[in-house]
Amino acid sequence: MRHSPPAMSDTQLAAAIAEGAGEILNGVRHEGLLAGEQLGDVGDAMAQAWISQVLRRHRRRDAVLSEEAEDVGDRSTAERVWIIDPLDGTSEYSMGTSDWAVHVALTINGAPVASAVSLPAKGQVFRSDEVPAVDGPLSGRIAVSRYGHSYHSAAVCERVGLNPVRIGSAGAKAMAVVRGDVDAYVHSGGQYEWDNCAPVGVALAAGLHCSRLNGRPIVYNNPQPYMPDFVICRQEIADAVLDAVAHPW
Repeated sequence: MRHSPPAMSDTQLAAAIAEGAGEILNGVRHEGLLAGEQLGDVGDAMAQAWISQVLRRHRRRDAVLSEEAEDVGDRSTAERVWIIDPLDGTSEYSMGTSDWAVHVALTINGAPVASAVSLPAKGQVFRSDEVPAVDGPLSGRIAVSRYGHSYHSAAVCERVGLNPVRIGSAGAKAMAVVRGDVDAYVHSGGQYEWDNCAPVGVALAAGLHCSRLNGRPIVYNNPQPYMPDFVICRQEIADAVLDAVAHPW
């Protein structure tokens, strides 16, 4: 007899998917049997295949946008769209570092309403229904690429007085702000919606400022899912950060 899947809220499902995909990705790394590009390719494929089947079973009617697969459903007419990155930071994953993530978010009418980000190598899962508000003293630090600054992040460092901390993937950088390890993450080099949708959803739930560099709200599920820029930062410095990125030179 076929059993119906247990009922889960959207955020419970997002968190379960992020955690489960992370376990798969950790398993693919087992004993270093695979390495480099091959490790990244297999990890991407296996995590995507599992996530696809889980969403098909539990949210069959929803549309899906994922980095590693064709769209599921008609995103142009769908109110509910899952935006997925089964492995954020493939290069970090392939190199054996811990700065990679799994992103799972449900958007409704372009807004992330149920989000989860897992950092599997660190054993951490952040979910929008349980993440605590970010408070306490400012760290005086900003997350930047492991390759260094962009013009905009350099401007924030200089004008807001933040020290750079090099962190790998987008999800790892965003969750550093959520943890309070850094005060800001400023990106202006172009990403796609799956690179930041779930991190932004978690960050918003934690009470952080999230916007485009011009201060406008971030809207997801666009026909072309390219995201040129965004900022995630503490509310206390949001005005100063936006002023700095508006005049980086």
